[in-house]
Amino acid sequence: MDFELTSAQREIVAGVRALCERFPDSYWRDHDSRHEFPHEFYRAFAEAGYLGIAIPEDYGGSGLGITEAALVMSEAAHAGAMNAASAVHLSIFGLMPVVVHGSEDLKRRFLPAAARGEMHFSFAVTEPDAGNDITHIKTFARRDGDHYIVNGRKVFTTKAQEADRMLLLTRTTPIEKAPRRTDGMTLFLAPLDRKAVEVRELHKLGRHAVDTNMLFIDNLQVSAGDLVGEEGRGFRILMDGLNPERILTAAEGIGIGRAALDKAVRYASERIVFGRPIGQNQAIAHPLADAHARLEAAELMMLKAAWLFDRREPCGPEASTAKLLAAEAAFEACDRAVQTLGGYGYMQEYDVERFFRESRMLRIAPVSQEMVLNTISEHVLKLPRSY
Repeated sequence: MDFELTSAQREIVAGVRALCERFPDSYWRDHDSRHEFPHEFYRAFAEAGYLGIAIPEDYGGSGLGITEAALVMSEAAHAGAMNAASAVHLSIFGLMPVVVHGSEDLKRRFLPAAARGEMHFSFAVTEPDAGNDITHIKTFARRDGDHYIVNGRKVFTTKAQEADRMLLLTRTTPIEKAPRRTDGMTLFLAPLDRKAVEVRELHKLGRHAVDTNMLFIDNLQVSAGDLVGEEGRGFRILMDGLNPERILTAAEGIGIGRAALDKAVRYASERIVFGRPIGQNQAIAHPLADAHARLEAAELMMLKAAWLFDRREPCGPEASTAKLLAAEAAFEACDRAVQTLGGYGYMQEYDVERFFRESRMLRIAPVSQEMVLNTISEHVLKLPRSY
């Protein structure tokens, strides 16, 4: 594994960084305070071709890998934290199951529009009574001729206010009738038809510019042509979305952590107390140095996971571990940035309080730290299942 970025990858990083400079901290601070989706950033991101970074060239994308997508998302998060990242990343990781498993018709209908930014997409998997145990989802799709009729509920659905389509996980076989609990689930790229889906926004701690919602699905009609892969194999197909999601979430955490660290280091170098910059004191310097080391380590695991995914190698443990390490490193970096700035760190105009609020989410979503550790305990260390 070569840790040096290729010339093409360096160009991507430089291009995203230049684009993000057009959207300063004040832009993100303003959109966060007004709870307004960053449409200008989304359009600029799409026009530059970054939404299609991992979509094959035959469908209007760049045909690159999750490694390049991770580099893009790290830069986006460095500029605008989760408000920037969540505005665009669903069009990247959320569509990977379609890229890998979708029919030719499905790809032709939706991937070019996704790459151009003409359609917003949402990820409708989690349910109020299922949480991390997605095998126990209750949303059900019943076949009716050339369509399915879907009923159920979803929660923590990002961007449903803007979305035209949602990657929707349902059951088509009740769990008690399935040979294995992971069987009998089916994945659709379903229309988010407001006549059949009530979208109710949830109010949350941070990331106010990008909405989070609960969905109430009542007799939603979904064409059989919108099925992703085979009926009943949705859980396995979904994994080609969940692993990239964890890799990109890790990249975003690293970007947020480095943004917070940049501000803390600058402040520690310039703030004079008792006749010396506070960064000269080890009580300030050492926590910041430790935060830097943790972010560097998390980045290595993130890149390994992306490297494996792009080679179609198993990468579940690596993707989960990358998310685990990056979420902790990001939160620690943001917390230490707030502490370094002291009272100013608590003020909105200095931005680190926003980074702190948004980084907290990464320890919960897309999968909690505890569930990651359960997965590692069982599937890597081969310890008895604890749940």
